[in-house]
Amino acid sequence: MDAARERSVLEACQRGDTEMFGELYDAYIEKIYSFIFYRTSHRETAEDLTSVTFTKALEHISTFRGGSFSSWLYRIARNTVTDHYRTSKNVTSLDDAIAVMAGKSDVEDSERRLIIEQVKQYLHTLKQEHQDVVLMRIWDDLPYERIAEITGKSEANCKMIVSRSLSSIRKQFAIAAALILIGLLFFHLL
Repeated sequence: MDAARERSVLEACQRGDTEMFGELYDAYIEKIYSFIFYRTSHRETAEDLTSVTFTKALEHISTFRGGSFSSWLYRIARNTVTDHYRTSKNVTSLDDAIAVMAGKSDVEDSERRLIIEQVKQYLHTLKQEHQDVVLMRIWDDLPYERIAEITGKSEANCKMIVSRSLSSIRKQFAIAAALILIGLLFFHLL
């Protein structure tokens, strides 16, 4: 949907024509579902939270005051997932996101599982808001401008968070790779 059509549909929805909301739903359902699924790794939960997200958006469409509708919608989705995990104590969103990515590539060998576990451990050391920024940039492939709008941080701050996090992960990988190599050499020498 182009920007002019989106604006027109938004205005119609704000005037009370809620049937027009279907166009916005169709335009964003896959992106919002993916955003939520990466944070839950559970199909039914992601479907439920996606539904809640769009219901909240429709209920509060009159409060949308311009800017990027997609950023506004992602912010609602992010808050919906956060609320879900506040009330659900069984698993964290970061664990789920890593598990989904590991499952996507059918990681079976121990070296890759070790590296993924190390990245996961490193990401757990970040503040939740930094984890969110890294996940939005890497897993959701959102541009920094959108991440800034969603999180309320500056674009430069988001870039710095991702850059520093990736730099630190690269250092950790270098250490992990050296340890794996030493381990493999030691194993083969025995």
